[in-house]
Amino acid sequence: MIRLLLSDDHPVVRAGMRALLEAESDLEVVGEAASAEEAVQLAARPGVDLVLMDLQFPGALQGVDATRRIRSTRGAPKVLVLTNYDTDADILGAIEAGASGYLLKDAPPAELIAAIRAAAAGESALAPAVASRLEDSQRAGDQRLTVREAEVLALVAEGRSNREIGRSLFLSEATVKSHLVHIFTKLGVGSRTQAVARARELGAIRAG
Repeated sequence: MIRLLLSDDHPVVRAGMRALLEAESDLEVVGEAASAEEAVQLAARPGVDLVLMDLQFPGALQGVDATRRIRSTRGAPKVLVLTNYDTDADILGAIEAGASGYLLKDAPPAELIAAIRAAAAGESALAPAVASRLEDSQRAGDQRLTVREAEVLALVAEGRSNREIGRSLFLSEATVKSHLVHIFTKLGVGSRTQAVARARELGAIRAG
């Protein structure tokens, strides 16, 4: 069972998400937060596996900073951003703050549910629309992986988790995720498996 905390300042949005998610046998909504401050408080309680986080809230604390605070605690729940905002700064800021994934609110329900399961399992969950947004912004840029990006992806190919990669390379998990976002964008892929396969095709990392 994946236990969810819904963090959004619109009651109608939370009610709609709750109805959608609780129709799935492996998902349970265990709390709702109407502010970023409340999300941080509720996420610190036992029994939360994943926080669905909006980015924009009334008040001083916003979703990116709330995500950073939540993820700074050992054993903290994962955070999946679900928002209307899709600028490069929003996306990269959320990933660097420790979010496991980023979806837009107009995503199909099946895509949202799949992303929740992926994020809860410790995988990156970047919506295709978000990946395309980043790809468009960097299309004119260099497609080759940096040395650090190649190092990260080589460890991904070995089956290492983000935490294990961070320990091996002396990086934070948020930095590892940021590298993965850039890798996915450069290679035009949406998953770790696809990134490894594409990088091997290009000779960016060793095959096999």
